[in-house]
Amino acid sequence: MNTKINNKNWKRISMTGVFYILLLSFSPLLLFVSCSDWDDHYENLASQAGSDMTLWQTIQQHPELSDFRDVLSQTKVFKYHKVTDVSYADLLDGTQTFTVLAPVNGSFNKDSVLNLLSTSKGDSMVVRSFIGNHLSYNQVANVEKSTDFFLLNKKQATIGNNQVLGVPLQSSNIRAKGGILHILQNTLPYRYNIYEVLLNDPRFSDIGKEISSYDRDEFSPTQSVEGGMVDGEQIYVDSVFNERNKILEKVGLINDEDSTFLMVVPTNEEWQRVWNEAMDHFRFDSTVEDRDSLQRYYANFSLLKDAIFSRTIQDSPEDSLVSYYYNKFYPQYGVFHKPFQEGGILYGTTPTTYSNGTLYAAERWPFTPEMTYNREIKTEGERTNLILEYQQCSYTTRVHAADSVSENEYLVITPRTATTNWTMTFKLESTLAADYDICAVILPASVYNPNAQLKPCKFQVEINYVDENGKSQTFNCDNEKFTNDPTRVDTVVLAENFHFPVCNYGQTNMKFTVKLKCSILARETSQFSREMLLDCIYLRPKKKN
Repeated sequence: MNTKINNKNWKRISMTGVFYILLLSFSPLLLFVSCSDWDDHYENLASQAGSDMTLWQTIQQHPELSDFRDVLSQTKVFKYHKVTDVSYADLLDGTQTFTVLAPVNGSFNKDSVLNLLSTSKGDSMVVRSFIGNHLSYNQVANVEKSTDFFLLNKKQATIGNNQVLGVPLQSSNIRAKGGILHILQNTLPYRYNIYEVLLNDPRFSDIGKEISSYDRDEFSPTQSVEGGMVDGEQIYVDSVFNERNKILEKVGLINDEDSTFLMVVPTNEEWQRVWNEAMDHFRFDSTVEDRDSLQRYYANFSLLKDAIFSRTIQDSPEDSLVSYYYNKFYPQYGVFHKPFQEGGILYGTTPTTYSNGTLYAAERWPFTPEMTYNREIKTEGERTNLILEYQQCSYTTRVHAADSVSENEYLVITPRTATTNWTMTFKLESTLAADYDICAVILPASVYNPNAQLKPCKFQVEINYVDENGKSQTFNCDNEKFTNDPTRVDTVVLAENFHFPVCNYGQTNMKFTVKLKCSILARETSQFSREMLLDCIYLRPKKKN
């Protein structure tokens, strides 16, 4: 069954001894600009010798390219995840158009490259790191003015003034029917992108291992060629698979050569520390399906989502950085001010530039859980879909635009009669296994009626959750009766430093709730109000000591 790979994503490159020969060095990032128009230069600059020959025939005329020629003839085209019968010599002898940047004999170890071809993924690896690093679909000439272009492996390169990426040209602008040949005095440096660094640099191998574990080949029926039906099932004669990484697609495609990123990366020891801390926050109870996989995914995601920044969305990087995952509905998160100054997230890090951006190596992780994933949780009163049950009351929502009112809306809970006590239960979403101050934000009646009598409401609270085994637990806040200050927007702390032993992050169940119970005696009716103007239930995360 044939498959197709998305060229923006690549499998892990093994750092064998061979690859230390192939991947010779790193180079600074070269920003892509449009390529020069070959038609402006070709006729005057290209040698006419061999112009009736194919590129492959032209390469055969140069004995100093015999090593490169042997690699081309023995390396097969890797298509749809499979090795084909077509060699790169066949491609260069055909009708497709290329620019060939051919290194001379002695500039690389031919035997090591050919030995690599005998391995299971050898052709793919050689194409990615070597052949694809010396061919381009763009036709580019060596002229005085530099021209930027893409190589076959999607890396960016620059040619001009008798050099390519700093490597001197021995000969250039040799014309052929299939394009143009340039002869290099050495091999071109293979420049890692940020993702490849994480996979191959031993300082970052732990984070690279976590990210690469989410690489998947996903079948695409719309791109595949249908065959017949067998036993009621569609059969495909040419099945297309796209390679994806579900974490990078959300937090930033650092494996994409077409983009430019900044990324804060901790070394292995520090990654393990913050990863274990995140794992501790995303513990699920034993009844949750795939709880171990969910825990690991959310731990990885929670650390990466604020560590990657796209250059294209930064207005003033020196003043503030906005993470790739930034959500405008939560403006207090994902924005980091004065990043390069003392106390900033990039202060004290070591920057290194790669093919698609800059990696900032951090001996100390500059984020805390409270800055990133251990966020405040607000169950807005006006989100009536989070009301699970209510008794002896009715409710409505009202709008009041003011800084003191969360989301500019609130919930009015009205007793069924002047003397009945009501109950209302609210669902809590995306709680972590963490400590919180659990609060209720209650508004004064004057927000909608300036002449209203300002009397407090008196109520009790139940906090419902589950333990590690999924068994329901209830905390009644020590049977305390709470009252609010009716003259102001009052944040009433219902439970201080309350610990949830497991999380409910991303779940749709109703295991975590807060129940409010109006608790006013008949004789207290003149002292208290059974009406409550609820802004929100507010969970304020507590930092661990």
